[in-house]
Amino acid sequence: MSELRDRFGAIDVYLFDQLLRGRIRPGMRVLDAGCGGGRNLVHLLRSGYEVYALDADPGAIAQVRRLAAEVAPEPPPPERFRAESVEASGFPDGAADVVLSSAVLHFARDTDHFRAMLLGCWRLLAPGGLFFCRLASSIGIEDRVRPLPEQGEGRHAIPDGSERFLVDAAMLTALEEELGASRLDPLKTTVVDDQRSMTTWVLRKGR
Repeated sequence: MSELRDRFGAIDVYLFDQLLRGRIRPGMRVLDAGCGGGRNLVHLLRSGYEVYALDADPGAIAQVRRLAAEVAPEPPPPERFRAESVEASGFPDGAADVVLSSAVLHFARDTDHFRAMLLGCWRLLAPGGLFFCRLASSIGIEDRVRPLPEQGEGRHAIPDGSERFLVDAAMLTALEEELGASRLDPLKTTVVDDQRSMTTWVLRKGR
């Protein structure tokens, strides 16, 4: 177990599934949009992927730069890791073949902010690229969430005591049509002890 953790870090199990299925391969440019401390980047950095990352927290970016210097075969240029918001990144259009958004979009302040964050991720994805997203949803706990319109459209109180921007299946389907995206996997939702619900959303960008 410790060997696996050393090799892969605390990688999201659903992202690990994408690696096992060969959808994320060496030679691809991978951008983690909202990377935090880089928990999903350990294997990619160690395996020599062309990794980029952004996060609004400068401390998180400093941590990812240290991680890259420690585990990458050749330390990548520090400018690949930027303290920027997802919706206002300075990376160019189509900068990556794979864009990761793991537990990020549900921190949106309201519907407009959510759309700005999502479109910010989508802009960074090259045509034909893979978008991997994990985010909070109301799927499976619809009767246990409470809308908080005073906090912002789309914000909800959820049973674990936190507040999140929540999506549902109909909203994700409508967004796919708007983006011209194809869904690569069925929506996969994990309900944790009836306290919160996390949905995995995997898309291919049109060419």
